[in-house]
Amino acid sequence: MKANMQIFSLIRTSFPLTTLLTVVIWVLCLMPIPENVPLGDVPMMDKWTHFVMWGTLCTVLWWEWTRYRKVKQQGLQTLRPYGSTLLYMCLMPALMSGLIELAQAYCTGGTRSGDWLDFVANSIGVALGNIIGILLAAYRAKGNKGT
Repeated sequence: MKANMQIFSLIRTSFPLTTLLTVVIWVLCLMPIPENVPLGDVPMMDKWTHFVMWGTLCTVLWWEWTRYRKVKQQGLQTLRPYGSTLLYMCLMPALMSGLIELAQAYCTGGTRSGDWLDFVANSIGVALGNIIGILLAAYRAKGNKGT
């Protein structure tokens, strides 16, 4: 139990924006949708919103990871072995997306409904966010080699 708390504390302090975005996404996805939503008449606005939320989450996750790796190289402890990073960065947000859709379907008392097209939009956002994040990490690593 103590080890788990240390891991959560390390994640919270090393990845504060990712933690904040994760909490905000959970809250937004589980709260009831207001009747009159601005831009509600834009076609597929819901899907675009999901795409942007998850793409932003993954991009911020990679940005914080590159910052964390730089600090870690200065002697601080690590979260995961380097080789499994890509798996965690891609798989965990996609799994969380699926869990949110299930929670919407079964835990919101009918105020929200789980939509597998939302899951597809989330997954596309995860993929694009990871591509942008990987490019960002590579650019940042290339810049750090010169210093």
